[in-house]
Amino acid sequence: MGSEPSTSSRFFALEQGIACSRYDVEVDKVEPYNLGKAARCPRCGGVIGMKPWLPPHRAELVLHGEELGDFIKAGGDDLLVSERFAQAFREEGLTGLEGFLPVEVLQVRRRRRGPKPLNIPRYFIVTVCFGHAAVDLSRSQIRYGTPPRCEECRSSGLDAIYSFTLEPGTWRGEDIFNPRGLLGVWTVSERFERFVARHGFTNMRLTPSEEYVWNPRGPHPLPTTKQGSA
Repeated sequence: MGSEPSTSSRFFALEQGIACSRYDVEVDKVEPYNLGKAARCPRCGGVIGMKPWLPPHRAELVLHGEELGDFIKAGGDDLLVSERFAQAFREEGLTGLEGFLPVEVLQVRRRRRGPKPLNIPRYFIVTVCFGHAAVDLSRSQIRYGTPPRCEECRSSGLDAIYSFTLEPGTWRGEDIFNPRGLLGVWTVSERFERFVARHGFTNMRLTPSEEYVWNPRGPHPLPTTKQGSA
């Protein structure tokens, strides 16, 4: 069964593990590779995602750390997950990931001296769904470049995030999703957080939504709440 929506649920922002960790790795897509059409909002027609990587999925992995993890960003909205993650996700009935198409790993190259990893997992490419849950601007600390204009996707350029909360009643139980008004910030449920901890999945960083900070321009707090911010 999927997660049961609850007004008291906590949410977490999901990111790849920190750089220079033991699981630090990058994905080189082997050319020629094909890209599909970016997803668009059904109401305003605006772009709400990157162009997806289409089959065949062939790649080389460049290992900066010591071993390969269960979760790897592959550029754009593409994610690689290990076979053990994919199997557990399906068996336990979690929701929000789409695709699960196999990736052919041609080779693993090391950036540093050391032995190649003995275990090379099978990987699958997945994408995170666009959820119905919407950011609650009155209770979030977010600065937009311009205020969102479309009520459906609420897409707009983000300048900074200093915490976020979802509008009560908008979440429909997905365990991982892109919120409306915060596209590109993968958000997961409490059940997903427990799932990751229970299985010990690697190269995943989960931050409570009320503690999540993203500011590419520097650690400057939001001075006041203005139009387009909350």
